[in-house]
Amino acid sequence: MKAKEVTIYDLAKKLNISVATVSRALKDDPVVNKKTRKKIFELAEEMGYRSNHFARNLRSQRTNTIGVIVPRLNSFFMATIIAGIEQVANSEGYTLIISQSSESAEKEAASVKTMFNNRVDGLLVSLAYDTEDTSHFDMFFKKNIPLIFFDRVMEHPHCTNILIDNRKAAYEATTHLVQQGCKRIVHITASLKRNVYVDRLQGYKQALADNGIPFREEYVIINNLSQEAGTAAADAIRQMDPLPDAVFVANDNCAVGCMIVLKKAGFRIPHDIAFTGFNNDPVSTVIEPNLTTVNYPGYQMGEAAARNLINHLNGVANMSSTNTILLRSELIVRNSSLK
Repeated sequence: MKAKEVTIYDLAKKLNISVATVSRALKDDPVVNKKTRKKIFELAEEMGYRSNHFARNLRSQRTNTIGVIVPRLNSFFMATIIAGIEQVANSEGYTLIISQSSESAEKEAASVKTMFNNRVDGLLVSLAYDTEDTSHFDMFFKKNIPLIFFDRVMEHPHCTNILIDNRKAAYEATTHLVQQGCKRIVHITASLKRNVYVDRLQGYKQALADNGIPFREEYVIINNLSQEAGTAAADAIRQMDPLPDAVFVANDNCAVGCMIVLKKAGFRIPHDIAFTGFNNDPVSTVIEPNLTTVNYPGYQMGEAAARNLINHLNGVANMSSTNTILLRSELIVRNSSLK
C-alpha cells in the first residue's frame, strides 16, 4: 500500500508545537528561532515530509515551471538551446518540463496538451517537420499563457519568434562556394513546411541567381537530414550527370554522412566536390577535411527565448506586441570548401 503523506499537522503533533509555527519554519521565516527551525527541518526530513507545491500553486496561480518542446533531444544544437534556456530559467527560480515531438505534429499536439494540463506558466517551442498550423496551441492563446517559437517558427499574432536570418546565412554559404569556382551546387535540405529550410533554399537560389547560375530542380535533395540520409544523398549525387562540384547541406550531420560515402568512393574533397554544412556541430571538426559551416548560436538562442518568456510572465513585455528577434550567425570557412 502507498504510505500516508506526512503533513505539517503530523510534524506539529510530534514536536508539540503549533501548526502555524511549523508552517512558518518550513518557509524559513526568521520569526521562528533558528533552534526550532532546525528541529522542524530535521524531523521533516526524517519523516519524509514533502512541501505541497500543488496547493501553493493553486493559491498563487503560478507553478514556476516552463514547458519546452523540441523536435529531437539527440541533437547537439537542440541540447545547447536547452542548456541556454535552463541557465536563465533556473536563475529566475523556474524549472523546466521538456518534451520532444520526434518530428511528429501529432506527438507535438499531445505534448502541448500535457504541458497545458500541467499548468506550465509559459511554453517555448521549436516546431516539428510536419506541423502545418498552430491550432493545437489555441488552448494557450485563449488563456493568454505566453508562448514563444524559436528556430523553427510560425507566424502568429500573439507570439514572438526567435531565429537567425537563415536566408542570409544560406546566401553567404552558397556565394562562398561560387567564389571557389563551383557552378554545379547541390542543396540538401529538409521539409519545406518549416521556415528554416524554406529560407535556406531561398538564400541558395538567390546566390545562384546573383552569380548567373541557373537553378536546377534536380539539384535539390529533400530528406530528414540525418547522417543516414546523407549516405543516401551521396548515392544520388554519384548518379548525377554531370557530377556536381559542390554540396551545400542544411545541417552538419547529413553533410558528414554524405562526405564519408563520397570519400570512400574515391572523391577528393574539396578538389572534386566541395562541402558546406550548417550549425557548427562538433562533428564538423572531426571529419577530414574539417567542414565549412554556419555557426548558429544555440545557447544564446535558448537564453533569449527564456529571458523573453520570463519578461512576459513578469509583465515587462507584452505578448500582443508581436516581434521577431534575429540572432547573428557567421560562416566559418574550413578546408572542405577551399578549392
